[in-house]
Parts: sequence; structure tokens; C-alpha cells
Amino acid sequence: MIGKNFLALCGTFAFLATLISPAAAQEWAPTRPVRIVVPVVGGTVDILARLVAPRLQEALGQPMIVENRAGAGGNTATDFVAKSAADGHTLLASFTAPITVNPTLFAKLPYDPQKDLAPVMLAVSTHQFLVVHPAVPARTVAELVQYLKANPGRLSYASIAVGGASHLTMEMFKSVAGVDLLHVPYKGTGPAITDLLAGNVQAAMLVAGNVLPHLKTGKLRALAATGRKRFGSAAEVPTMIESGFPDFEAVAWIGFHAPGGTPREAIGRYHRELSRILALAEVRERLSGLEFDIVASSPQGFADYIRLETLRWAKVIRDTGAKAE
Repeated sequence: MIGKNFLALCGTFAFLATLISPAAAQEWAPTRPVRIVVPVVGGTVDILARLVAPRLQEALGQPMIVENRAGAGGNTATDFVAKSAADGHTLLASFTAPITVNPTLFAKLPYDPQKDLAPVMLAVSTHQFLVVHPAVPARTVAELVQYLKANPGRLSYASIAVGGASHLTMEMFKSVAGVDLLHVPYKGTGPAITDLLAGNVQAAMLVAGNVLPHLKTGKLRALAATGRKRFGSAAEVPTMIESGFPDFEAVAWIGFHAPGGTPREAIGRYHRELSRILALAEVRERLSGLEFDIVASSPQGFADYIRLETLRWAKVIRDTGAKAE
């Protein structure tokens, strides 16, 4: 056992050395424009991709083209990247649904996220808000549950993608609260927020960065947050745990992947540059304003996290009976 641990430790130090050695860091660089593929339209995934793209371009000396490919709960873009050349010229701005949820939610996927994609970094994470349109006669989670039980199926909720945190976290709520809302999936945050603000759908579970501006103007009402602690910038909003649902915690995250088989040198260079970019004061300030915590994990740490999250969401899907509409 000691020998195995020692070898693992040596492997870890060897990988870290490739990240911090100036010679190794310059060993690989893209030779043509790089595509950063985003699986949704608008929202925080798109914001993060466009936040890091110009800084990566400056560091690597090649254009960074952000390309939105929405569809199939993030599967369309993820499959595209999985099947792209593994030469370091394509990145995926990844998030919960197509990486850790859809392998269970969908009967069959055209890609295997743990085999066909190479983790680069778990960049940021955040919690969500349970929000409703102001026309909904509920100001607390308890009042919403009471209303939904008296009016089953009357309200609908928006998600930004089938299988995403906005979908499954609401399904968790439906299951533990014993209530019924109609799921209306969208292709991205933009159209989901538009319909929610218009009252065409009446509720949603969305990350803080997507809803806080609308809470301040009164166009949306927040009933609870999904973290273990309250958000500093919305401290008046209780958590789901405080609202009577013990252990109700749900994390949304954004990371970066490359096609499986991408050279280790390319993964190391992207990890090094992204780590540096996320540490920049102006980037940290922007992400803080979106209520994101910067994680900046190692590629191996991201791979380990993905395995655990895949098991966790598989249990949620089985327990709630959630399906890909």
C-alpha cells in the first residue's frame, strides 16, 4: 500500500512540475484559432467562456472563438467536442448536465463524458435560487408548497437545459415536497429568463448570477437558496434547509474540457493559463459579482469530482423518476 501511495504521490508531483516549469509551460501552444464551444445560449456558462477567451488569446497568441451550440440538454455541443480532433484546438465550456447528469438521464448518449473528454479544470461553482414570478401568491417555500398542493399542475417551471441543475434541482424539490409543476425546458438561460419575466412560466431554480438583478428590481421573487449558508449579497433569502428541507443542497458548476486524447502538454498549458486568468483581480471581481466561487481544480481533481457527481445525480434521477423530455 505504501508503495502504491508513493507512486501516486510521485505522479502528482510530476504533473505539477509540468505546470510550473517555465520550459514545460512553453512547450505546447496552439498553431491556429481555438474554438471554445458553449452548450447553451447566454447565461453564466457563456459569460465565463467570453470572460476567459480574450485573456487566453493574449497568452497563447491565437484567436479564441466562442461558439454556441445549444441543443439536447448540452449533448449537441459536448458530442461535437468529443468527436473533434484531439490536438488542443477545441475546448468545451462544460457544466453539470452533459457531463454528470445526462449519462443517466438519457437512455443512450453518442459520447462517454469520462472516456471521450479530457478534464482541464473545474473552474467555478455556485448555488441556486428558487424563484417565482411576482404573480405567484407565495412569499415563502411553505406558502409555495401549500399553493401547489391546492393547485396541482397549475404552475410551470423553466430550466435552461434538460438534465441541468435548473432541471434536476427542481425535480428534487418536487419529490421532497410532494408537489407538481410542469417542466418547460429551454435552450439556454436567455429564453428561459425572458419567459419567466413575462409570466409564461412561473418558477425556476437558477444560479444567482442569472436572477439577482431581477430580484433587485422586483421582477422576480426569491423564496430560497440551495446552499448550506445564505448568500452575502442576498442575505434576506433563507436556504432550502432553513425552509424545512434538511440536507437540500445543490451545486451548479462550470468547467473546461478538451477532446479525449488531447496531449498532456496541451492540457497542462490550458490549466496553467486558466489558473492564472481566474486569479486576476478583475476576473475574480466579475465572478464574485455573479456569486461564483473560484475552484480552479487540477485536471485529476476535476475527473474525481465528475465521478462522484455522476453517482450523486444518478441517485437523484432514480429517486425522482426524472426523464429527458
